[in-house]
Amino acid sequence: MSGPSLPEHSPTPAQPASGGVLSWIDRRLPVISGFRKEYIDFLMPANLNALWNFGAILTAVLVLMLATGIFLAMNYTPTAGGAFASVEMIERQLPGGWMLRAMHMTGASLFMAALYIHLFRGLYYGSYKQPREILWLSGLGLLLMVMVTAFAGYVLPWGQMSYWGADVAGKAVGAVPGIGPTLEHIMEGSDTLGDIFIHRFFVLHFVMAFAIVAVVGLHVAALHVSGPNNPSGRPVPAKESVPFHPYYTTKDLTGLVLFALVFVALAFLWPDLLSEPENYRPANPMHTPADIEPEWYFLPFYGLLQSVPSKFGGLLAAAGSILILFVVPWLDRSPIRSARERPACRMGMAGLVIAFVMMGLVGRHHAEGGWMIAGRIAALYYFSYFLVLLPLCARREMRQLTA
Repeated sequence: MSGPSLPEHSPTPAQPASGGVLSWIDRRLPVISGFRKEYIDFLMPANLNALWNFGAILTAVLVLMLATGIFLAMNYTPTAGGAFASVEMIERQLPGGWMLRAMHMTGASLFMAALYIHLFRGLYYGSYKQPREILWLSGLGLLLMVMVTAFAGYVLPWGQMSYWGADVAGKAVGAVPGIGPTLEHIMEGSDTLGDIFIHRFFVLHFVMAFAIVAVVGLHVAALHVSGPNNPSGRPVPAKESVPFHPYYTTKDLTGLVLFALVFVALAFLWPDLLSEPENYRPANPMHTPADIEPEWYFLPFYGLLQSVPSKFGGLLAAAGSILILFVVPWLDRSPIRSARERPACRMGMAGLVIAFVMMGLVGRHHAEGGWMIAGRIAALYYFSYFLVLLPLCARREMRQLTA
């Protein structure tokens, strides 16, 4: 007589042994044990500093932007004749509408600020190096997606700056030799900026927001496969690691509280710091504002666009300033990761930040007079850092290590 039959699959250590509904679900779809493995027991280096808080901050703001954006979209009219009026209705008649829009606008600015800091951290500590290339590339893909989404959102209120910002962007795209006019027509939908353009950008803004969530999932998955970097840039042994919870959950919550204080102050106490007065006037194609400029987070690229004599050259420089980041893992082949241990790169990184800020100031002052010269110097240094300084430092450091 044969003995009692054994279960087809024996339980694994990751599956909860206790009974209950959650245990029953987890044995068939291990989401609970998987979450515990990846977000509670996941080992993290113990030496991470405050710059590692911005990943959690970005996640929290993204959720806030999606929640407020859905409610705003329910009351928005994507037409040239109704867009501005619907935004006014949201702010003046919809209960709590003014707060939703203030949170959405402030969230957009602070999301970009946190994203730039997150990107700087990756550059400074060499988080783009092997085996984290996919993590770096997916993060840059997110940067491009967020910039497109932010520009589309900037257009939707259809105020003066929205209209003329879209006009400048359309003319820049139209400057591409050969295919420029076709691209401009695809972007605008007709010979004039109107209903088709606003409808397309409304759909783009809405769809891209959820596409960003999907790519964030890919980005986090890449992080969990390659493991987190740390300020030293060296591999951290298990004895110098701590579980994500409670050590980094409490640290991230502390960072979120501090960030929330800044958020609330800007949204409700000093909203004019992040808004453009001209955009509180309805779009008027017959009246050009005295100073056309984008939101602050696009100013460095706007400065590059203006610093180059030709429109197409400026467009190439602005696009190249982002695209060059995609090849950084192959421009910098030094086995030393962190700029803490690379004095030349550390000084070069300080110059890179100064050049980026200078390009923003040039965009703010429309590259006139001395600002034109300053913009060209800043642009030259920006590209030289990636194309000249990083490869030379990497070559020197590799020679020193092999000597």
